[in-house]
Amino acid sequence: MEILDLQPKKVFKYFSEISKIPRCSGNEKEISDYLVNFGKERGFDVYQDEALNVYMKKKASPGYENAPTVILQGHMDMVCVKSEDSNHNFCKDPIKLIYEDGIIHADKTTLGADNGIAVAMALAYFDSDEYKHPNLEMLITSSEETGMDGAIAVDGKLLEGKYLLNIDSEEDYGFTVSCAGGVNQIVRFKEEFDENNSNEAYTITVDGLLGGHSGMEIIKERANAIKVVARFLNSIKDKIVLAEISGGTKHNAIPNKAFATFTASEDISSEFEKFRKEITNEYKTKDKGLRISLNRTEIKKTYTKDLSDRLVSFLALAPHGIKAMSADIKGLVETSDNLSVVEKDNGNIKITFSIRSSIESARRELEKEIETLAKILKADIESRDGYPAWEFEEDSKLLSISKKVYKDVFNKEPEILAIHAGLECGLLKKHLPNTEMISFGPNLHDVHSEKERMEVESVNKMFNFLVELLENIK
Repeated sequence: MEILDLQPKKVFKYFSEISKIPRCSGNEKEISDYLVNFGKERGFDVYQDEALNVYMKKKASPGYENAPTVILQGHMDMVCVKSEDSNHNFCKDPIKLIYEDGIIHADKTTLGADNGIAVAMALAYFDSDEYKHPNLEMLITSSEETGMDGAIAVDGKLLEGKYLLNIDSEEDYGFTVSCAGGVNQIVRFKEEFDENNSNEAYTITVDGLLGGHSGMEIIKERANAIKVVARFLNSIKDKIVLAEISGGTKHNAIPNKAFATFTASEDISSEFEKFRKEITNEYKTKDKGLRISLNRTEIKKTYTKDLSDRLVSFLALAPHGIKAMSADIKGLVETSDNLSVVEKDNGNIKITFSIRSSIESARRELEKEIETLAKILKADIESRDGYPAWEFEEDSKLLSISKKVYKDVFNKEPEILAIHAGLECGLLKKHLPNTEMISFGPNLHDVHSEKERMEVESVNKMFNFLVELLENIK
């Protein structure tokens, strides 16, 4: 069966169309213009702001003119990750969609269902005349994946919605009603070099890891490639001098590959073999694809021994993973951080952390912990791209209506969920303080990785729910 033959047809039509348009975070002009043109061609009131957010309005069906206005909301950008053997160019190549056994995935790249499926659902609904609904507003934001810049720039005065439906959750069995807040921390070590000595040079590489979304998958305790490399380097720190270290790609993706080059004052092959056996055994269940290799190489210069020691110590001691579990919601991570990226940056080694917590004081304490470590080891540090938590509103009328519709349609109660990830609802609440919100969506798996998958029947299920929900908001 072809993608365009899947149900609901209009949803997959638009998902296929937007998959042809480059839309990595920071490269959203073309997809934003596409949305604007969609609205103009159909006579909708449409507006594009300086952040490339798109606002669109559709009038109510007859009899629904006095019902509360509803906002359909998602984000247009996607995380762009590909496998090592992929030649895909995200700046120009369409995402190649593959349908197999009820699942849609891409060809060795991220699929972009996070959050392209929200865009496709909103477009499909706006492009249909057979549904009964209140006045509708569509808000599609930009750069959600790199700091929620679009949500930060939203002008609440352009929106009238009493209810907001965020279609950016990844489980179809309930509604998300609360999410963690977060902040990114940037640590910089100034590069200091020595001429290469005569010691043997090596490259250690860690790859084959699952990676994944640092909010949704952090609870699975998968291996972090940067931490694995740092752990080995720290075990032989007195014998080595670093020349380069790099790993990770996105602040909100668990690093699935990292490498380091260094010189060693003596043969380290036995230490490496021992470490390789130990680390693969540790992750044989949680991340069984872990690969680690050590190869001889050539190096022209290294960092100074002092910088090498400070950098290795920092990466080995820096926290990563779950800091605390929620005492209120079983199975929910309360506080965590993702040591996400190590890269060269204008004469510095730049290290990025993504910190999340549903409790602001706990987030601040974790920030302080990393800041203290950075200062002890003579590194600069800054916090940026912070976003607030979205707090649960127990008396929400929207939630009450949504629960009833879900029960009527599927003959079971929806689960009420909180997630350890940042949704735009936290920021949008600042612009729209009187707007009630819920988040839902179809089943997605391994987002932010080349293994990202979307369940077709789940898309059909949640679009039908959207149709019924809007008909019942009167």
